Amino acid sequence: MKKEIEKKLNGEISRLTNKTFKFDQRVAEGWFSAVYFLKTKKIVENYLEDNIVTMQFFQKDYAVLCGTDEAIALIHTFGNHPEDLEIHSLKDGDRIEPYETVMTITGPYQNFGYLEGIIDGILARRTSVATNVYNVVKAARTSGKEKPVIFMGDRDDHYTQQAGDGYSAFIGGSTAQATHAMNEWWGKKGMGTMPHALIQMFKGDVVAASKAYSSQFPDDDLVALVDYNNDVITDSLKVAREFGDELKAVRLDTSRTLVDKYFLRNEHLMGTFDPRGVNPELVFALRRALDDEGFQQVKIMVSGGFTEGRIRAFEIADVPVDMYGVGGSLLKINIGFTGDNVIINGEHEAKEGRRYHPNPRLEKVDYTQV
Repeated sequence: MKKEIEKKLNGEISRLTNKTFKFDQRVAEGWFSAVYFLKTKKIVENYLEDNIVTMQFFQKDYAVLCGTDEAIALIHTFGNHPEDLEIHSLKDGDRIEPYETVMTITGPYQNFGYLEGIIDGILARRTSVATNVYNVVKAARTSGKEKPVIFMGDRDDHYTQQAGDGYSAFIGGSTAQATHAMNEWWGKKGMGTMPHALIQMFKGDVVAASKAYSSQFPDDDLVALVDYNNDVITDSLKVAREFGDELKAVRLDTSRTLVDKYFLRNEHLMGTFDPRGVNPELVFALRRALDDEGFQQVKIMVSGGFTEGRIRAFEIADVPVDMYGVGGSLLKINIGFTGDNVIINGEHEAKEGRRYHPNPRLEKVDYTQV
């Protein structure tokens, strides 16, 4: 998987094609376009039909670009005479700078102009998620170790966004996604272990739930969720003693409002740190407990409200975490794209403050390969 990501980030994997994406056919009717674009299309068709414009797209941050394949596929699916449009673009996974042109489209305005806002939206969401994930993955490597980041964003947004968000997370460097939908654009399967619901079905018995899981899915790595009873060290040791080398990892997902029972039994430890949720002191104590009983092979995964900053703090403190599960913080849309018409009929023409910014990094898109 690591090599696959590196290839993608280096632009060595072919672009995704029209067949990859499941577009809503109402795009063709203008259903998702701002009405003023639809009105402009009509006016241009009736008064200025003989035109060739260049539209360029940019944003204002340092970011990991994503969404170009999807945007190009959109244009080639819903643009009029897309074979006559000339598109130059950077690739998904490219690092981009503020105000750098990432894509240009040249052709008659009426053949693609009404798609401008949709293209902006595709690039904004995909790039935001890819950049968020990239920054989290980078934070998880602060200590110099490559620690997997598992994308767990299924519960933090509408399910229809999962495929695109999963792909964006992949571009950003996440090595595993929580659902099959998040993996569908490159033919993979979702990755997951056990939720709290499974342990609840076994009345809080983590060992019994783990036995059932192992029996039902014998080919899976056994990763036990150990915070159900808010006693992660006790339950981790119970599972480790039962399964020995078969136990690959334990996952902590303690609520930020709870103090684990380990601290309630050892009140003398408290007073110098925040004991709530998954905190460094709890992870250190869990690692010591596992190691003391000879379970050095059991890895520790943490989840629940992790952000780039929180992960970096864990890594700087050298907290013995082996993998991070991250969800909601990766879905913040904080990068916006702008599409501007900057050339018409071979002459520079743009609104005040905007101008054509040629970018030698752009590559011409071969229509026959999309």
